Amino acid sequence: MTLFGLDPVLTGLLLATLAGLSVPLGATLARIEHLKSRQLDLEVQNTIVAFGGGALFSAIALVLVPEAADRAPALVVMASFTAGGVAFLIIDWALARRGGKAAQFLAMMLDYLPEAMALGALITADPQAALLTAILITLQNLPEGFGAWREMIQGSHTSKRHLFLLFALMVPLGPAAAAVGLFVLDGAPQVLGAIMAFAAGGILYILFQDVAPGAHQDRAYGPAFGAVLGFGLGLAGHLMLG
Repeated sequence: MTLFGLDPVLTGLLLATLAGLSVPLGATLARIEHLKSRQLDLEVQNTIVAFGGGALFSAIALVLVPEAADRAPALVVMASFTAGGVAFLIIDWALARRGGKAAQFLAMMLDYLPEAMALGALITADPQAALLTAILITLQNLPEGFGAWREMIQGSHTSKRHLFLLFALMVPLGPAAAAVGLFVLDGAPQVLGAIMAFAAGGILYILFQDVAPGAHQDRAYGPAFGAVLGFGLGLAGHLMLG
């Protein structure tokens, strides 16, 4: 079974590329987004960041951990999950010492790349599920790209052009990860499961360390509800996949 009458390999790479395009698109929206009211501007930005946080949490709860548990033994899943949290604690500490801010960008990569690998592994076995996965990745990457740009541009000495180039480089990483899932990890489910569990541990650390506290705002209720909507997006996809 194929999608759109195309070769499965070409379809998988195309879907992963389209999903990756939403990363620089989210950064572009963060660059041009401007509202007249300063307070409303901050609340809208925090709501979008919280929406991305909800989408990341849904990726942990509904995609990364369940898929990892299906592919790898429990001990491997737990060890990889813990290792992911420890690894990103160390990375976060190192970034703080240097004065850098890239937690949300790292969280986006941890979400995007393992899911793109899973997309590649799915494309021959279940093209419809691969298509839905690509749509969900796209919808997640948009607010995550927005939040990552907003975080990294604050106090950064890097020019906006060079920073945007970094976001644009995420586009070819998607099909590269899908190719790894298709040609390498399709026959190594335990390795893919360990990668997904590692990513889940890293994302969970970043969510509670940076994303959720950064989106909080007194007397503003949109950001918290944005997190609910973001998780609801992932839940909808999970239910549609059955």
